[in-house]
Amino acid sequence: MARYTGPKTRIARKFGEAIFGPDKVLSKKNYPPGQHGNGRKKKTSEYGIQLREKQKAKYTYGVLEKQFRNLFEKAQRSKGITGEVLLQLLECRLDNIVYRMGLAKTRAGARQLVNHCHIVVDGKVVNIPSYSVKPGQIISVREKDKSMEVILDSVSGFNHSKYSWIEYDNASMSAKFLHIPTREDIPENIKEQLIVELYSK
Repeated sequence: MARYTGPKTRIARKFGEAIFGPDKVLSKKNYPPGQHGNGRKKKTSEYGIQLREKQKAKYTYGVLEKQFRNLFEKAQRSKGITGEVLLQLLECRLDNIVYRMGLAKTRAGARQLVNHCHIVVDGKVVNIPSYSVKPGQIISVREKDKSMEVILDSVSGFNHSKYSWIEYDNASMSAKFLHIPTREDIPENIKEQLIVELYSK
């Protein structure tokens, strides 16, 4: 499966946000990477600002260009505000739901759990990170994997009540996907309208 495997701290510093999860280097070097990263900032064009926002969304959710474009076109065909629908489609990805459940500390970690067949949806193993979860479906850890140290470590102390569209059951390590989140529910700092403007050119 294609995914970004390059230097993550460098990308996080580019956007000035810990988009891949907690980053110790970013907290010390909160300026862009490179020789002139901490120097004078040059003015960015309108296109550059829009492109930057698209790149941020792609890296945040771990989606490559072709996948992202397909999701955007699907959002365009759907009813509702295109930018909001795009973020909702990204939020409904199985790897993102696993991350929101607290089963992994990063989306990359959640993607690995899905790829390695540790996650089941409605009782069946699903190993496709881009699988679109539907409201009412139950996502859980496969029975024999519930004692995995990486999962227990991630779940420990996680606030499962912060996402109102996911109902988590600690005893069974499962969650019910209650409904598609509204834009107000999605905590990501992404200006989706800029992405819509970019693709509309």
